[in-house]
Amino acid sequence: MKFRFGPAGKPISLKSADILKAPGFLRELGLDAMEYEAVRGVNISEEKARAFGEEASRNNIVLSLHAPYFINLSSKNPQTVEASIERLKQSVLASHWMGAYVVVFHPGYYKDMPSREEAVAAVVGNLKAVAEYRDSIGARNVWLGPETTGRTSQVGDLDETIEISSKVEGTRPVVDWAHLHARYEGKFIVSEEDVRAVVEKIEKNLGSWALKPLHMHFSKIEYGKGGEREHHTLGEAEYGPDFKLVCSVLTEMGVEGVFISESPILEQDALVMRDICSKTCGEKCAGEAEEKAEKKSGGARRKTRRARG
Repeated sequence: MKFRFGPAGKPISLKSADILKAPGFLRELGLDAMEYEAVRGVNISEEKARAFGEEASRNNIVLSLHAPYFINLSSKNPQTVEASIERLKQSVLASHWMGAYVVVFHPGYYKDMPSREEAVAAVVGNLKAVAEYRDSIGARNVWLGPETTGRTSQVGDLDETIEISSKVEGTRPVVDWAHLHARYEGKFIVSEEDVRAVVEKIEKNLGSWALKPLHMHFSKIEYGKGGEREHHTLGEAEYGPDFKLVCSVLTEMGVEGVFISESPILEQDALVMRDICSKTCGEKCAGEAEEKAEKKSGGARRKTRRARG
């Protein structure tokens, strides 16, 4: 059982602006995942997307893609819905080109609908058009990933992402542990039972395939009335949730997962998560990139000792 770790977007410590340099840079760090951020719009050509995917494959970096923030599949405005569907279609196509395995997206908002149930039903109905498009271009390997959202105004509590996934083929929830913590104003994801409940609910309703892998976001988070305010680093002890808690329970339950760091320090906290997981559950947590990084550093130490001898 392995976990993978990586940043949400281009590593902040990568000097080059060229996204094609990111996979090799992450591998050298000992990371093995990356989420391509298309949150302001899908602005990558087919040629560059394919080249990026080839670099990721060469460096054993598993890719995901975060769709634009400007998506509301539960709007009453037909133009808003049409634009949202189009942005998701563009995200699916770019994911297909680069070999990203999931399109992460925020489903929408409650405000335009008489009830939460009707908002979720609207998301389901409109998302089916995206699933049909995905199948029509031969991209069935790309999941649609409704993300658990951090604000109570947004469609996206755990039950809703599960319901959406159960009704749209090729769809699985993306679990943002920080968002769940913030959405319930710090009263959730605070115990082993909370983490276990998330996993068990997904498995019970969707089957174990939805956990292999489970795509996840993590950071510490600040919240207020209504939920999410701001993401924080793992080193800021005054904020939750506790990453060690999450990792230990997932390991115990045999979940395979991809952890994407949404911390303000991106890859630095992805490495912190990797190291916490390794200390918590040993070799069972170590991904290939980490194993190779350890071997490389161990080999360098042995060479140094021989030279000194």
